[in-house]
Amino acid sequence: MDAEEELTVGIVAQRNNDRAQSLATRLVDALEREGVVAVVDDETGDALGKRCVPVERMNEFDLVVSIGGDGTFLFVAREAGDAPIVGVNLGEVGFLNAVTPESALEAVTSLVAERRDTGSIGGRAVKRLRASGDGWTLESALNEVVVHGPKRGSGGGATIEIFVDGQRYAESHSDGVLVATPTGSTAYNLSEGGPLVHPAVDSLIVTQMAATDPMPPLVIDHTSELTLTVRDAETAYAISDGRNRQRLEPPTSVTVTTADDPVTLAGPPVDFFEALEKLE
Repeated sequence: MDAEEELTVGIVAQRNNDRAQSLATRLVDALEREGVVAVVDDETGDALGKRCVPVERMNEFDLVVSIGGDGTFLFVAREAGDAPIVGVNLGEVGFLNAVTPESALEAVTSLVAERRDTGSIGGRAVKRLRASGDGWTLESALNEVVVHGPKRGSGGGATIEIFVDGQRYAESHSDGVLVATPTGSTAYNLSEGGPLVHPAVDSLIVTQMAATDPMPPLVIDHTSELTLTVRDAETAYAISDGRNRQRLEPPTSVTVTTADDPVTLAGPPVDFFEALEKLE
């Protein structure tokens, strides 16, 4: 490749976090010394006086650096998930952020050098979920898709029937049903009694939430198609990664499949078992 090709790196710092903004400043300065165009997100740019763009415009950059916790990484993946992403962990656990603040400069500059030497940045492709229904499709979810009734708790659930590749698995009145990726198995899924699944396993996890007639959580192949049929409720919702929401009018069905737009996690892999030790 042309050695003079200009590379662009986006840096997204956790909002209202002085540590994240300070690290973003150091990364910008170091990358610019290497001849790299370094751009921060617009909120960080306003705070630091650095060149900035909205995060969604970073999806065509050579690399995006997420500085914060897993919530920041999910935000970056949603807005700029076409670019390789490396996560710097400022949180307590960090299943998506493998790089420590102390090693961030070395890790990012090494990835830039890899891009210059080979023309690409390697990494692990992490699958996302796609939820769709009659006339709508939610943005892809890195952690989970949840289908639930009008509210959690007494009197707020719905009857949800679960089909896997057209075969009926379970039916129960419940608060909802959660479909998680292995990446998301340690988050909402775990709090609802679902299993831990190693991120290298190609699978989907199906967990009922406070079901009156529950079946055990189910781990299925990642190529499966799930259909969640919702009834016995005035309204219901399908939610992607706790943020993107679609209002439903039961009776209706939601289809959940593996999306065709995985996220590329650049940099060193997360130590899954070390991260598990930090769970409370």
